[in-house]
Amino acid sequence: MKYKVHRFEIDMPKDRERLEQFMYNIEGEIVSIIPHVKPTFQLMGATSKVDFLLIVEKIMFKRFHTPQGLVPLRR
Repeated sequence: MKYKVHRFEIDMPKDRERLEQFMYNIEGEIVSIIPHVKPTFQLMGATSKVDFLLIVEKIMFKRFHTPQGLVPLRR
């Protein structure tokens, strides 16, 4: 099996619809979404912010018959 890792830059309050559209356009199966959390310091104290997401996609294959046998083909 093959996997592809996408890096998705995100501003959490504003990019919800953009993230949904990105996920709908992925052809394979989404295996994992890993947030990159960055600590930040404000007047109130320490907090954290998500800078980007790593989205792991399992690439799907189609197979078809040829005289040599089954051949995988990316969809």
